[in-house]
Amino acid sequence: MQPDADISAVDPMLVGGAAMPLERPSPMEAQSLRALSDGMPRKSIIADGVKSDGLRRLLVVGSAFIMSVMAIYEMVSVFNVGGVTPLEYIVLVLFAVNFCWITLAFSGGIAGFIMLLKKPAIETAERIKLHTRTAILMPTYNESPDRVFAAVEVMAMALVTSGESHAFDWFILSDTTDPDIALAEEQAFLILRHQVSKDARVYYRRRRKNDARKAGNVADFCKRWGARYDHLLVLDADSLMETHTIVSLARRMQADPDAGLIQTIPYLINGNTLMARLQQFAARIYGPVIGTGLSWWTHKEGNFWGHNAIIRTQAFMSAAGLPNLAGRPPFGGHIMSHDFVEAALIRRAGWSVVIAADLPGSYEECPPSIVDLAVRDRRWCQGNLQHSRVLFSKGLHWVSRLHLLTGIMAYLSSPFWLMLILSGLMLALQAHFIRPEYFTDQFSLFPTWPVMDSDRALRLFYITMGILFGPKILGIILLLKNSIMSKQLGGRSKAMISVVIEVILSALIAPIMMLIHCGAVMSILAGRDSGWAPQRRDDGSLPWLTLIYRHRWHMLIGALLGYAAVLDSLTLLAWMSPALIGLWLAVPLSAMTGSERFGLWVKRLTILATPEEVCAPKLSLDSQQRRSEYVNAIAEPWTLSRLLKDSELMDLHLAIIDKKPHRLPGSAVESLEAITRVKVQEAQCQHNIVKLFTRQELAYLLGNPLLLKQLQKLPEQYVTEGIVSFC
Repeated sequence: MQPDADISAVDPMLVGGAAMPLERPSPMEAQSLRALSDGMPRKSIIADGVKSDGLRRLLVVGSAFIMSVMAIYEMVSVFNVGGVTPLEYIVLVLFAVNFCWITLAFSGGIAGFIMLLKKPAIETAERIKLHTRTAILMPTYNESPDRVFAAVEVMAMALVTSGESHAFDWFILSDTTDPDIALAEEQAFLILRHQVSKDARVYYRRRRKNDARKAGNVADFCKRWGARYDHLLVLDADSLMETHTIVSLARRMQADPDAGLIQTIPYLINGNTLMARLQQFAARIYGPVIGTGLSWWTHKEGNFWGHNAIIRTQAFMSAAGLPNLAGRPPFGGHIMSHDFVEAALIRRAGWSVVIAADLPGSYEECPPSIVDLAVRDRRWCQGNLQHSRVLFSKGLHWVSRLHLLTGIMAYLSSPFWLMLILSGLMLALQAHFIRPEYFTDQFSLFPTWPVMDSDRALRLFYITMGILFGPKILGIILLLKNSIMSKQLGGRSKAMISVVIEVILSALIAPIMMLIHCGAVMSILAGRDSGWAPQRRDDGSLPWLTLIYRHRWHMLIGALLGYAAVLDSLTLLAWMSPALIGLWLAVPLSAMTGSERFGLWVKRLTILATPEEVCAPKLSLDSQQRRSEYVNAIAEPWTLSRLLKDSELMDLHLAIIDKKPHRLPGSAVESLEAITRVKVQEAQCQHNIVKLFTRQELAYLLGNPLLLKQLQKLPEQYVTEGIVSFC
C-alpha cells in the first residue's frame, strides 16, 4: 500500500485528466406511463424468446387462488352460524386480504421446495467466449471509502486472474455529499488505481448534484458513457460478487439476445450484530425456497432488486428511463423504488427479465439493528407506495403488475394485520361486555344466539399458521436433508438450536416491525418525505435514551393491548402474548439485537451461523483485509486547506473531479451555486476559509475548478498596513 506522502506518484495518467473514459453521449428518454414508445414492444430475436411457461403460473397462482377461496369460505362459515354482524364483516374482509397475501408466497415456496429437492443443474454458457463489453457500476453515497474501494479492488483483481478482465470496466459512481468523505474517496481511488492500473480499468466520478438519487446516478452514467458498453452490471456499496458469477452473467446475457435483465439472489454476509445474523440466517435457510419458487413461476417476467444484476444497456436506455411522477413527495417526484419499475418497463418493451436462482456467488450485507432496519424500510415503504401511481401503467405485463402490488402489500399488510388484531380484540370485548339481543325487532319464535363455530375457527387458525410459516418449515426440511450444510453449521442439533432461536426472536421482533411499518405508512399518507440518509452497516448500538425514545409508542401500544386483553380474560391475554411480549420488551430487545459485542459472542458460539460464515468466501476475507489497509492509508485525509497549499495535490484533485460543466450558459443559477460564488468573492485569504462555508457548500466547491483556482490565488494570510491579520 502506497503511503499518503507519495500519493502524487500513484497514477501520472490522472494529471492528464483520465479519471473517466471519453464520453459517448446517448439519449435515455423518460418513458410515458400512459403510452408505449414507438416500436414497442419489440419482436423477440429467438423464437419464443420472451414467452413464459403458462403452466407454471396456473399451478402457483391458481393454487394460491383456490386456497384463498377455501379459507375465506371457512371464515364465512365460522361467523355464519349465528348471522354475520358488521364487526364480523370487517374481520372477514381483513382476513381475506391478509390470507390472499400469504398464500402466493406459500404456493411459490412449494414450487421452490420441489425444485431444490430435484437439485436442478446450473445453467451455464461456459463455452462462450466473451466479445461483449460490460461496465460494472458501484454507486456509493456517503459510504466508508475503505469498504467500497477495497471491495472493487479484490473483485477486479480476481477477475484479472480469471483471464476475462478484458471484457469488463469498473466504475465507482459517487453521489457523496459529505466533503470529507468526498476527499477520502479521491485518496482511496488513487490507491486503487495504483493497485490495479496494470491489470484492470477502474474509473471514478462524483456527481455534484445527486438528482433522482441512485437511479439518477446510473442514468447519468448511461447518458454519458453507456453507449460504450453492451451490458451494465449494477452493484451496491455493500456488494461482493465472485468472478464466476460476474462472467456467467455476462455470458448468459451474450448468449440470449432477448434477455434484458438477469437478477441474482444475493446471500447476506458479514453480519456481526444479532439482528444482522438473524437476517442472514433466515435468508440463507428459508430464502432459497422463496427465491427459487419465484424464479420458477415468474420465468421471463422476473423482478429487479436494484443491485447484483446485469442489464442489457440497449434495453435499459431505450425502455427504462424513469419519469417524474406528478405532484410533490412522498407520492410525487422521483421514483424512489426504481428497481421494480425499471424491470416492469424493460419487460413491457419486449425484453425478458430473469431471476437466476441457480447462480451462487452473489453477496450483500444487511442493516445491523431494528432501528437501522426501520430507517431503510421507511425509504422503501415510500418508494413502494409510489408504485400505486405506476401499477396501472399502459402495457405492463400482469406479472409485472403483481410484482408492484407485492411491493405495495409488503408494507400495507402491516396496517391490515394490526386492524385484524384490533377487530378480533373488539369482538372478544363485545362478547364480554355488551349484553346480546336475543330477540330482534322482527317477529320470531326463536331467539338469535351469538354463536360461532369454534372448531372451524380453531382449524382455520392452524391452517393460517401453517401457510404463514410454511416456507420456513420447508427450508428447515431442506436443511436437515442436506447433511453437508448441517455439518457445516455444527450438526443437525446445533442447526435446530439456531432455527429455534431465529423463530423465537423473529416472533418477538415481528410486532415491532409491524408497528414500524404502520407508522411509516401513516407518515407517508400524511405527506412526509423520507429523505435519503446513508445507512450504518457495522455496529447498530444506540444509547438507551435513544432506544426508549424510538420505541416509546411500541411499548405504550403493547401495554394498552395487554390491558384490553385482561379486561376480557387471562385466556385472551395468553393467546395474544406472542404478539405482545415483543412490544413490552422492545427497548432491551432492540439494544440486545443491535449490539455488536453481543452479536460477536453469539457468533463465537456458532449460533445462527451460515455456510458463508463458517467457510467464508476468499473474496470476503480478502476484502476485509484490504479494507483495513485502506483505513490505514487514508488515516490522514486530504483537506481543502491542504489542497490550496499543495499545487501538485490540487492538480490531482482537479484531474479526478467530474468534467461536466456546472450549467449551460444562460441557464438559471441555483441558490447553492450563487451563495458559494459570493463567499468565494468575499474571501480575503486562505486562513480559516473552511469556516466560511457550510458542508453542502464545501461539497459543491470541491467540484468546481474555477472557484478552487480562485481560492488558490488568495494569500494564506491577510496583510494590511504591515499588520498580519487572519480572515
